[in-house]
Amino acid sequence: MPFGNKLTFLATSLLVLSLTIIQSAMATPSIEMYDKRANEIIDPQATINVLGEGYSWSEGPLWVEDGQFLLFTDVPQNIIYKYKASEGITQYLRPSGATAMFEGDSTQGANGLLLNESGELVMMQHGDRRVAKLNAPLDKPTASFTTLVSEFKGARLNSPNDGVFHSNGDLYFTDPPYGLKDGRNDKNKAIEFDGVYRLKNDGTILLADKSILYPNGVVLSPDEKRLFVAASDRNAAKWYTFDVDSQGNLQNKHVFYDATSLINKTNEKGLPDGMVMHSAGYLFATGPGGVFIFDEDGILLAKIRTGKATANCTLSADEKTLYMTAHNTLMSVKIK
Repeated sequence: MPFGNKLTFLATSLLVLSLTIIQSAMATPSIEMYDKRANEIIDPQATINVLGEGYSWSEGPLWVEDGQFLLFTDVPQNIIYKYKASEGITQYLRPSGATAMFEGDSTQGANGLLLNESGELVMMQHGDRRVAKLNAPLDKPTASFTTLVSEFKGARLNSPNDGVFHSNGDLYFTDPPYGLKDGRNDKNKAIEFDGVYRLKNDGTILLADKSILYPNGVVLSPDEKRLFVAASDRNAAKWYTFDVDSQGNLQNKHVFYDATSLINKTNEKGLPDGMVMHSAGYLFATGPGGVFIFDEDGILLAKIRTGKATANCTLSADEKTLYMTAHNTLMSVKIK
């Protein structure tokens, strides 16, 4: 090989090696800081721990203060797992849904998990296309459920995904078609739109919004005057906010943050998905590349890169630990 060609070959090889190293480093869990205020929230050198792995699609993390443990779901496997620092990860409940209520329903289990004001476990059951409550104490779970809502105006829901309780007991929840075997084109899809609903504490279901395709994660601001909804739409990967009026109705929808430009980019796996609101007004929101940390105005302060498509996150009651369900893993990181 001529000397000039050798130099060209060497330069090309070094470039390929450098790109490989960079890509490998970027895929390693890390924290990126975009605003100096982020230093008040998280240490850029904080360790991102893998607490468990081997799941099909981990979701729905819920911290249970009375017991000091975390629950999370493996949606395709129809299982809820329990993580406790002193015990590790154990199977908590199987099945978590998909009880074959109707022919043609999918085998997916529970997705989002919540506790109601009575401390009972409420779950968004994908396969059964309903919001249900566990008919057992948290410390003695059994696969027996009570349906809280499964229809809107006589038509079966798509597949409830995530929810948040208002302090008055009303439940806001999202209903994309992800739990249907063929998604939006499933022959059993009974509602033409994807909805954000409000299940009032008296059992009445109201349509709060139908303008968002693939509504997913949903949270309220600390003062409950704003509702945030993540849209896991590849063509409009955005987070939206609504004002919540005194009657609980949603008004003045606008874009909180637009991440559409990140879709399909290297190391930006995932879509806007689950969220958790910090008591100080910081929003931790899973999206392309990991977990975004926003201020109340939608300014990106930092990003926790998990290296995987990240489905959801939640905080411990003392807000010192962020738990993240990222594809086939459960992760955690310390928060200031």
